[in-house]
Amino acid sequence: MGRKLYVGNLPYSATQESLQETFSQCGTVDSVNVITDRDTGQSKGFGFVEMSSDSEAQKAIQELNGTSIDGREIKVNEAKPKAPRDSRGGGGGGGGGGGGYGRGNRW
Repeated sequence: MGRKLYVGNLPYSATQESLQETFSQCGTVDSVNVITDRDTGQSKGFGFVEMSSDSEAQKAIQELNGTSIDGREIKVNEAKPKAPRDSRGGGGGGGGGGGGYGRGNRW
């Protein structure tokens, strides 16, 4: 069990402060991160909360998963490790090939 929790289905009104307050009922909150759109600053409806111990994280899952914040039933579970990103930064393969315009003999 990890200490970092995924919190989904958040209302757009949720802030880092409101999540801090909600999760502090289950123990010490080390960090809160509400994910926002980089262009608009609008919440994307999910975030991450890191608790100070595994037992506090488990308690938060048991007590808060399925509860309502501003009319939305939130999902709370253990965060999955972040998938490694491709260091090339883009959409996959590319590569080679040209077509039949070689320098062969002409007949």
